[in-house]
Amino acid sequence: MSQEKSNNKSLTWGKAFLRVAIFYALLGILGLLLALVYSRDLPSIEQLRKIDPELVTRIYSADGKVLQELYTQRRIYVTIDRIPPAMVQAVVAVEDERFFKHWGFSFRDFFRALATDVLTLSKGHGGSTLTQQLARILYESIGFEKTISRKVKELLTAIQIERMYTKSEIVEMYLNSTWLGHGVYGVQAASRRYFDKDVSQLTPDECALLAGVIKNSARFSPIRRPIAAYQRRNLVLKKMMQRGYLSDEEYALYKNSPLQVFKPEPPAGVAPYFVEYVRQKVQREFDRLGVDIYRDGLSIYTTLDTRIQAAADSALQRHLREQQRLLNNRLLSNADELKSFINDSTISLTQVRAMIRGEIPLTPQMQASLVVQGAVVAIDPSNGHILAMIGGRDFNESEFNRATQAKRQPGSAFKPIVYATAIDNGFPVTTQLLNQPVVLNMPDGSRWAPKNYDLSTGGNTTLREALARSLNLVTIRIIQELISPASVVETARRLHLSTNILPVDALALGACEVIPIELVSAFGVFDNHGVWVEPIAITKIEDRWGHVITSYKPRQELVLSEETAYLTTSLMESVMNEGTGVNARRYYGFNLTAAGKTGTTNNFNDAWFVGFTPYMVAGVWVGVDNPAVSLGNRQSGAVAALPIWAQFMREAHIAKGWHDKPFVRPEGVVEVQICSVTKLLPSKYCPIETELFTKNTVPTEHCPLHKEINESGQKDNVIF
Repeated sequence: MSQEKSNNKSLTWGKAFLRVAIFYALLGILGLLLALVYSRDLPSIEQLRKIDPELVTRIYSADGKVLQELYTQRRIYVTIDRIPPAMVQAVVAVEDERFFKHWGFSFRDFFRALATDVLTLSKGHGGSTLTQQLARILYESIGFEKTISRKVKELLTAIQIERMYTKSEIVEMYLNSTWLGHGVYGVQAASRRYFDKDVSQLTPDECALLAGVIKNSARFSPIRRPIAAYQRRNLVLKKMMQRGYLSDEEYALYKNSPLQVFKPEPPAGVAPYFVEYVRQKVQREFDRLGVDIYRDGLSIYTTLDTRIQAAADSALQRHLREQQRLLNNRLLSNADELKSFINDSTISLTQVRAMIRGEIPLTPQMQASLVVQGAVVAIDPSNGHILAMIGGRDFNESEFNRATQAKRQPGSAFKPIVYATAIDNGFPVTTQLLNQPVVLNMPDGSRWAPKNYDLSTGGNTTLREALARSLNLVTIRIIQELISPASVVETARRLHLSTNILPVDALALGACEVIPIELVSAFGVFDNHGVWVEPIAITKIEDRWGHVITSYKPRQELVLSEETAYLTTSLMESVMNEGTGVNARRYYGFNLTAAGKTGTTNNFNDAWFVGFTPYMVAGVWVGVDNPAVSLGNRQSGAVAALPIWAQFMREAHIAKGWHDKPFVRPEGVVEVQICSVTKLLPSKYCPIETELFTKNTVPTEHCPLHKEINESGQKDNVIF
């Protein structure tokens, strides 16, 4: 009997061993088959060696501020040495406590999760290691469905990752890739979003909070569900204590600390027109650079100065409100004018008036006729850096960038180009022309008799006085009597105005179209000693590792003589000090050395002021997108644009700490005393003034009008 039992026992153990062997053999074969089947679309060895998570591209201002982040996944990569140990410990404690012991797959955790799912008839218990989670995050080919195939692919990829990377590298990739809610990926972006600090500054309780969010960012959101987030954080802290990462005292301290989460409102965009201008430029460079601005984590360094931009924003918005009020009042009281803008039969006059009063939303069609827009561009003329840019009243209303895309008539703001052409052709600034009516032959065959803005006429008038007072009649005579329209067009081309400018007499009054940024850049030539510098918005682009992909330097070209540039600048100084720009000093307190010019078109459709100091050139345009709509009677450049320019320049110079300094006079320009009447060399009894000349245009004749008195005692014969 005992022998039979012994034989049965021996047989049972033998069978058991055989069965186990067969089981593991079949399991191994099954594993190999699964590996062969599911490894077909796994990442290759080369792909694994180039783990390349999508990162945030950041656009920086010249003074180091982040203007915008471009991304499909908002992620900022940081190396492991910047991540505090508590962050790693918190994630390991709550997500994969055996991370530093396994080789990418934990049998114990897997079978425990499998058993739990079977017993609870659910799929809610994951058994993935950090490495498996990283595999799922990084490779879209694996998929996110909770299926057996996904688990197998996870496992195979995780094993490959473990073979190629150290534990430190794996946890670095994981912490930079994991989703943490509210639009952010990775601990650095999450640290900025939730705590407004760099990840290196996180405290252990803050690390525990972020680690707790990983499991379910919606359920444990510290912003939307602070109580659940608080409880989850404390669970992580407890696990950290149990793993020996925190002492009992530290655990007690941190678990009782309140949540202190940063909850900012979405920040207002800084310089949105400029940022979009930059984005479009980089997008056009996409193929040449071989980068993706939304995925590659680039650092784009721009020329914009946020202090100067803030001054521009403030000045423009403040004044546009007043211009809008004036336009609204005029249109509400003028039904005939209002009707002329309505081209849609479905819109009634009553509805349009309700739009003006803000009672109902503006339609896109009516917005073009009822909204006062503005544009501001500021450039450093020495290097072409765009320091500030505004392309309209509100980027959210209209993305059309009027600073770089609009073509508008400049009116008298074009006149300095006419005067520069005359000076460049050898005419001194003392050249005198009659301030008397003229007739223009228009391209359509009609004749036009323009008037001065102030309706004045007079006798001989110098170029300096004519530009200071913006006299139309004298400026037309410059084109008709001294130079030619074709020569003005040629100067405009040299100044890099790209629009279609016809060689007609009306060009003297700005009867052409210009793009604001190009006109501002052209004025920069006068400020920059005759050298045109291409406006640029980007200085360099770096990849995610800080390597410079490309850098930008502007084209430069000598387009005017230094003497011509300085003398034209001097004429525009007279505009500021005693002419149409004097209100910048008188009413707006901008008293630094400056030169500039107002611009107004017929019927007050466009208002301009473009001017500069030795530091910066800036231009302002104000108008309505529909060029047929007037800003209103007497809303000239001096009224509608100059206040913005003056307030902006004053605040920008204060913000930058720029002090007064004169324009540098070249050696080829000399200061000469002349007779203030005849503009010739003075006799002993002439009234004297001082004027600037190039050395080859200094007058050589003496004044014949103020003859010397006969000092011999004889009386001159005078007939009355």
